Amino acid sequence: MTTNSGFIYAVATADTKGRELFYVSDCLRKAGAEVVTVDLSTQPVSEPSAADFPPELIADFHPQGRQAVFCGDRGKAIDAMALAFKTFLNQRQDLLGVIGLGGSCGTALITPAMQALPIGVPKVMVSTMASGDVSGYVGASDISMVYSVTDVSGLNRISRQVLGNAAHQIAGAVLFPVAEESSDKPALGLTMFGVTTPCIQAVSTMLEERYDCLVFHATGSGGKAMEKLADSGMLNGLLDLTTTEVCDYLFGGVLACDETRFDAVANSRIPCVMSCGALDMVNFGHPSTVPEKYADRLFYHHNAQVTLMRTTPEENAAMATWIADKLNRCEGDIVFLIPEGGFSALDAQGQLFWSPEANQAFIGTLEAKVKQTSRRVIRRLPFNINDVQFAQAAVREFRQLAEKES
Repeated sequence: MTTNSGFIYAVATADTKGRELFYVSDCLRKAGAEVVTVDLSTQPVSEPSAADFPPELIADFHPQGRQAVFCGDRGKAIDAMALAFKTFLNQRQDLLGVIGLGGSCGTALITPAMQALPIGVPKVMVSTMASGDVSGYVGASDISMVYSVTDVSGLNRISRQVLGNAAHQIAGAVLFPVAEESSDKPALGLTMFGVTTPCIQAVSTMLEERYDCLVFHATGSGGKAMEKLADSGMLNGLLDLTTTEVCDYLFGGVLACDETRFDAVANSRIPCVMSCGALDMVNFGHPSTVPEKYADRLFYHHNAQVTLMRTTPEENAAMATWIADKLNRCEGDIVFLIPEGGFSALDAQGQLFWSPEANQAFIGTLEAKVKQTSRRVIRRLPFNINDVQFAQAAVREFRQLAEKES
């Protein structure tokens, strides 16, 4: 039996995946977990659903009622049911975890509701889509994606094993929860990339005695996750020193942020120290994935699946313009530190991406376009971002902002 009062919600479109849904619910019960089933079918069926929560009940949670779901248009029905399910799940007070089963449509139906749940609530999605790009399904959440191997269409020797493993995975997470550690330390968000690791590790070491340092990998989703926590009031400050996701967003890389990057800084007004960590590179996958228009550019082959492209002076000016527009909307305390000795481990004297011309295009444009005030400041430092002196300066600036806020 579960240690907390509540249920694991097992979810699927039971009109096509009913056998799989009830197989998973049986596995959960045998593992000792309490479970309820949810049917998200969007097509009318003659027989009443056997799920604990039938599709008509879920559809009633749509702002326009069930007719918005059962509209006869498959695409609109999926979008409407996804919204209805998100609203339904958000109101459940007895939810301990969620496991979903689906193909492309089922995954699109279920994961938006999972994304809206708090970090730490167990979420498992068994999907035919899990072997490809799952960023749209996972977002900034902690959803565990499990590739179904065979289609989620009937029970066989493969699907039973995969579905059973997934059921036991979420049962284990619910039955044996991680004990929460209470901490009165303020929480800080820090962004890091491989080429800015020495900087962030040094900053964390200097601050960890007084702060709970949460480091986010600047892979697009990392920045989104950090800003989601900031918007939720769960962070007391940011050291957003690795802003490389902007490169990929503007120039077609694979680790991109979106148009909302840095909006959480403006919304929350928490103290923030920023920098231009890894703005010297755009990220692609295997060399064969690099767009043809970039064929004559300077590349660094980080590993078999990661290819880095050096940004040009023109691209640096464009990034500075985009970032400056964001900074000018911020009314809280912000210090933007510029490491004149290079933006990453590859952008240092003697290294492949060292380009004072490109860096100066960023620096000059940023200084020209940011409207500096007593609370919005740009500072140049004669160091590479990974020099210990830069880390010390970042910590010093943040402490001054934090003390000003207290």
